[in-house]
Amino acid sequence: MNWWQRLKKNSLAQFGATLLLVFYVGVIGADFIAPYNPYDSQPNGSLLPPTRIHWVSPEGESIGPHIYPTTQGDISLETGERKLIIDLKKPTPLGFFVSGTEYKLFQLSLPLPPKWDEVTIIPGIPLNWHLFGSTGEAKWNILGTDEQGRDQFSRLLYGGRISLFIGIFGIIITYPLGLLIGGISGYFGGVIDSVIMRLAEVLMTFPSIYLLAALSGVLSPQLTSTQRFLLIVVITSVISWAGLARVIRGQVLSIKEREFVQASLAMGGKPIYIIRRHVLPQTASYAIISATLTIPSFIGAEAVLSLIGLGIQQPDPSWGNMLSLASNASILVLQPWLILPPAILIILTVLAFNLLGDGLRDALDPQSLQR
Repeated sequence: MNWWQRLKKNSLAQFGATLLLVFYVGVIGADFIAPYNPYDSQPNGSLLPPTRIHWVSPEGESIGPHIYPTTQGDISLETGERKLIIDLKKPTPLGFFVSGTEYKLFQLSLPLPPKWDEVTIIPGIPLNWHLFGSTGEAKWNILGTDEQGRDQFSRLLYGGRISLFIGIFGIIITYPLGLLIGGISGYFGGVIDSVIMRLAEVLMTFPSIYLLAALSGVLSPQLTSTQRFLLIVVITSVISWAGLARVIRGQVLSIKEREFVQASLAMGGKPIYIIRRHVLPQTASYAIISATLTIPSFIGAEAVLSLIGLGIQQPDPSWGNMLSLASNASILVLQPWLILPPAILIILTVLAFNLLGDGLRDALDPQSLQR
């Protein structure tokens, strides 16, 4: 039985993989799935609760799923809640594949070298169709609106692009560096090993939160919050290879004494070739498992950095800065729809990666099934 068959038999790993697939498909297709532009505010629509769907008109007629235009009224002096003004004279039908605001599917805006302070736009496909929405005056806010009157569901989808891909972006930089540097250190040993490991120990002593605060302060103020956070992730990923390199070094120290490595060396194989062809592939299973368990740490870091003002900042959406409203107790009580969705998504994403990582560990290590 190969590793893929063992992985398919792990129901928890399948659940984690399926959940991640749904999340990633959702954020990649956010332009089409989201009913509204995440930056557009609705007139008199701040802090609206999730829109209630009606099936029967006020006269008692069954007219199918519909909603009514809803705006905020005055604030109650007793409870602090805002009254809703619902126009029952203007029923708005709901539907799928409705026309709405125009967007460009798969358009990307990326800061690329050598001018990191400028955005390179990769053009997309111009469309105006959305998966679902209303076909009249009323707005269908399935998760309510925020304090600026912006659709919360749309901002969750767009914000997930940062929160979900930031971890993948980080490990793409960190893991090749950690594997290569750890492999060289463990294979050559001696002075090279001592120098690399002392450097790794120095890097591991840096307090990450203070380092991030310092980096945030020295970056150009002309950068957008998304560009700033991407640059912070690049810089921290470059220096966070130390922990992985130490683990890989320990594995390489034992692998290089095995017969197939010694045979390749006796046949005239060059050290770099042996490391790349024979040594590092033996650490692939650990690297894959570790990567799936490391991505959640980047997601958590994004949430923490946005909370303390070092990550993505408004009006750009991310799960982290949407969750930062949790510091306001009144919002937690009066408008829980602003906090619960991003918190639940972060928890489910971290759980899914951990379940997938555990499943990969069991699948790639058959002996673990017998313990």
